Amino acid sequence: MMTRMLVPQELMISPAERELDRICGWINSRNILCEDWTPDSDVAETDKHYVVTMELPGIDMKKVDITFDDGAVRVKGVKDKETSEGECCHCSERFFGAFNRTIRVGGNVDRDKIEASYKDGVLKLVLPKTEESIPKKIEIH
Repeated sequence: MMTRMLVPQELMISPAERELDRICGWINSRNILCEDWTPDSDVAETDKHYVVTMELPGIDMKKVDITFDDGAVRVKGVKDKETSEGECCHCSERFFGAFNRTIRVGGNVDRDKIEASYKDGVLKLVLPKTEESIPKKIEIH
């Protein structure tokens, strides 16, 4: 579930203000509008496994929960906003807050052998296929 701040009618954003926000983050820096955030991800497949990579820079992995159920991997967590006391933000283009991403993979996954690693801001999940779902080459005689 994604978190979205409700905006009172009097704070509705005009197209010109949206363009200004796109350029320098003026509106988001004042917490008037909070866009949904979904980390960018890639899904790849080989004969023996699926690989899901997700960009999660600056996130404490202790605040990330990964589950696998019914053919889908779910990654949810929180990215905290970095601020210092007395700091006045002039431009904020980075996303922060809660995120929740579910990625469905085909075939059967051996859930006991799923591996997760995190390096240089990228979460990597390796989901091995079960023996039954690995393609078998049939020789012609």
